[in-house]
Parts: sequence; structure tokens; C-alpha cells
Amino acid sequence: MADPLISLRGVTKRFGQGAAAFQALRGIDLDVFAGDFVAIMGSSGSGKSTTMNILGCLDVPTSGAYTFRGVHVENLDRDQRSLLRRRYLGFVFQGFNLLARTTALENVELPLVYRGEDRRQRRERGMAALAKVGLADWWHHTPAELSGGQQQRVAIARALVTEPDVLLADEPTGNLDSERSVEIMELLSDLNRRVGITILMVTHEPDMAAYASTIVHFRDGLVERTEAGGQHRTHA
Repeated sequence: MADPLISLRGVTKRFGQGAAAFQALRGIDLDVFAGDFVAIMGSSGSGKSTTMNILGCLDVPTSGAYTFRGVHVENLDRDQRSLLRRRYLGFVFQGFNLLARTTALENVELPLVYRGEDRRQRRERGMAALAKVGLADWWHHTPAELSGGQQQRVAIARALVTEPDVLLADEPTGNLDSERSVEIMELLSDLNRRVGITILMVTHEPDMAAYASTIVHFRDGLVERTEAGGQHRTHA
């Protein structure tokens, strides 16, 4: 059997010191394999967002091991974690975080600007990413000219433009109505199946989690249980 793409072993996270200390994670074990679609669920304060921050190299564990492609991320310095984040991870948030006065294409190109890629290459890759999310014809529209679902598609294209190994989605349907939520989840499911991108998603909504192949339930800083998802997944 292949090694996990991502592995957490005994991961803890403590915030603060002394009497004010808060133990957000109490020893998380989690394996994610290439091509997985994993939904993380749990009540507020269960540790799911803290775990996503660690997985996204935005924070480091207090103790325990986090390996990505066999590399011990907890031993990397800030610059090395930043490099890992830029090269291998894409992020989608509940808030679309789009620049209001720029076009969909310019928003998608932004990560490539930070990489220093030339304008022609940025445009080609940006248009290809917009095509993946079904918005190639909307490249010149600003966020104000797009629906909420379209704005989230642009945000997903921006996350995909660097061709990451893993897409980290934090409540990606949280600001959408039920119809647009289904639209986004069907898109993510299709990208997972067709493109093979590994997805880790935090959600409060069981209907959205059902699109994932695996659902991990957090409770009080621990993994409470893991179950199969896939109720909404179809196979072409």
C-alpha cells in the first residue's frame, strides 16, 4: 500500500501558558492519501480549524509529527513552510477573498504574480484554471458582476492555478445558498475525480460532507470517529 501523502501522529496544539493555557488538540492521528477527498466535521472548538491551520503550514504543532510527502513539516523553519505552502497547497475559504476592482482572470493570476511568472504564462495558466471551473467566458468580469457561486468558482480557480497537490477548503459553501452550495460541491467532487486533486474540507454541514469519500469527526481536540462518505458522488 502506498504511503500517505499527509500523516499526523500524536499532534497536539496548546495556546497560551500556565492557567490561561488552552489545549486545542490533544493528540491527533490522521492519514490522507493522494486522491482522497476528506471532510472534517465537528462543533466549534473541536479542533478542526486548528488542524487545518497546521496542515496548511499556517501554524505548527506543539508536539507530534506532521509529514508531507515523507518530510517532517514540524521541523521546517518559517521560510521552508512558506515554500511548501506555495508549491503544494491551494486554499479556498468561506469568504471568497477576491480583489474587488480586478477581473476574474487577474484574481486567478495573483499567486503566479507572487511567483514572478511572466505575463503571457500567467494569462495562459489563469485561463486554463478558469476553464476547469467553467468560467472561461467570464474572465473579464469583476466580482461585483458575478454571483456568489461564480465568485467561489473564481476562488477555486485561483487555488488551482499553481497546480497544487492538495486543496484545503475551509467552509467553502458557508456564504452560499443551498443551490449554489450544491454547485460548488459538485465542482469539487468532479475536480477530485477527474483531475485527481486531493481535497481536505472543513464543513459544519452533513449534506456537504457527504460529497467527500471520507468524513472525519472531531470532538474536544481529538478524532472521535471516521466514516465513509460518498453518498452524493457519481462516477462518470
